[in-house]
Amino acid sequence: MKKILVIHGPNLGLLGKREPGIYGKTTLKQINTELLKNAKKHRISLIIKQSNVEGEIVNFITKNKYSGLLINPAAYTHTSVAIRDAIAAMGLPAIEVHLSNIHSREEFRHKSLISPVTKGTIMGFGPKSYILGLEALISLI
Repeated sequence: MKKILVIHGPNLGLLGKREPGIYGKTTLKQINTELLKNAKKHRISLIIKQSNVEGEIVNFITKNKYSGLLINPAAYTHTSVAIRDAIAAMGLPAIEVHLSNIHSREEFRHKSLISPVTKGTIMGFGPKSYILGLEALISLI
């Protein structure tokens, strides 16, 4: 069975409570439940991780065995060369997802250091961004 690593970056554990006008009312647990349900239909196994710590995210990327990566790097999207380099080093298909459209937000959020090392980015569809990202990744692996 193929495995996909799903990584939720900093502050995503607060979903459902954190700025619901931007991020919605869906919790991370609800997103994970939908991801697992969708993966099961495709006979895909998921390894799901969430961390607020950049180094832990790098370790998740480099120390797990998986066929593809679905990642919402959250605030690290705009700042983490370390996460970018870890994704590039693995050489596996990766999809970047965001709940909101980073290009319609503050200017500092417009630049992603992660996008250049992924196959694509899906953003702006709320929790559905994760499902669309998973579907895209499954089609690549």
